[in-house]
Amino acid sequence: MPLTTATSRRLPDITSIAFLVVAFMSGIAGALQTPTLSLFLSTEVQVRPFMVGLFYTGSAVIGILVSQTLASRSDKTGDRKSLIFYCCILGALACVLFAYNRNYFILLFIGVFLSSFGSTANPQMFALAREHAEKTGREAVMFSSILRAQVSLAWVVGPPLAFALALGFGFTFMYIAAAIAFVVCGGLVWYFLPSMPKAQVKTTATLQAPQKNRRDTLLLFAACTLMWTSNSMYLINMPLYLVRELILPEKLAGVLMGTAACLEIPTMLIAGYYAKRFGKRLLMRVAVAAGLLFYFSLLFISGTWQLIALQLLNAVFIGILAGIGMLYFQDLMPGQAGAATTLFTNSTRVGWIIAGSIAGVVAEIWSYHAVFYTATLMVVGAVVCLWRINDTEPPQIPIAENSGDIPTM
Repeated sequence: MPLTTATSRRLPDITSIAFLVVAFMSGIAGALQTPTLSLFLSTEVQVRPFMVGLFYTGSAVIGILVSQTLASRSDKTGDRKSLIFYCCILGALACVLFAYNRNYFILLFIGVFLSSFGSTANPQMFALAREHAEKTGREAVMFSSILRAQVSLAWVVGPPLAFALALGFGFTFMYIAAAIAFVVCGGLVWYFLPSMPKAQVKTTATLQAPQKNRRDTLLLFAACTLMWTSNSMYLINMPLYLVRELILPEKLAGVLMGTAACLEIPTMLIAGYYAKRFGKRLLMRVAVAAGLLFYFSLLFISGTWQLIALQLLNAVFIGILAGIGMLYFQDLMPGQAGAATTLFTNSTRVGWIIAGSIAGVVAEIWSYHAVFYTATLMVVGAVVCLWRINDTEPPQIPIAENSGDIPTM
């Protein structure tokens, strides 16, 4: 009995550490790929700006279809741990394909399909973490904020490392490094994350939230989508804008992304600490205000140190959005951790669809600098949506834990 008690006390600590490491490694896998993708397509695959934008759009569409299907199933049946493991393995295979293939359409349809499983591992990990926190009595908001900070820590290291590997050793080497990160992540998931199979729960309660709750969820989805659209335009556009219009070093893009990610860590932790005191809606308003000032400033600032200094605003914008936005969805969709987290993640993917469609066209017709005007308008739209969300807590209704329903769009 004493041995069992000691083991039960140690297990949550080991599990929590495993969650932190998995969050970091999955973040590294993504941070090695995303920052350099537009440069990879432009220089290695040698396609026009329009085709670069189209790639992001197609990637997001396929990603939504894959992740939404997996999210619905994960909330109803099966074990998230196994799902996350297989997603990591498929993500590694996608990296190998990108390492050795330079055919645009093979990368778009096969590579992106495999990558969509890899990127789905992250939201599923957050959903499993939420369920684990609730089961063990941990404070879910702070635990999720610390996990999200690990992803930001990965983005401190990832972008500069990605550009260093790609420019110093080639894109093949960089993608193999990302594949290794996915494999390590999969091993950690298999051996250390908790297994929490879904139990079939019989209930006569309705599985839908009240109409007001669905309205707020849709407004939040629209706001997050617009915010992520502006961020996606920035990620697509910034490396090419720096090199081709400002004639600045390619590695500066990695420095900017790494600086923002570094500043996001304290932002997420502070936001998680004050979430209960000030409410998630107020914090989201702070985020969108910082974003509006950031993109407006990009229209007039082009110096290296000024661009680095502006990353403080970018960090507040993305740090709060990434940490609190996900928890806000989970509050509005109680009992549906997987569906809520994936809905938040899909706001990112819809943002990529819009950004990929617009950024490439605007850059090709006008200039890379003109893309930031569009990004600023997107943030203005997010301001309108957030200001229409009610400031009341969502009602806690009886709901089956295995539900995967998502509000109708």
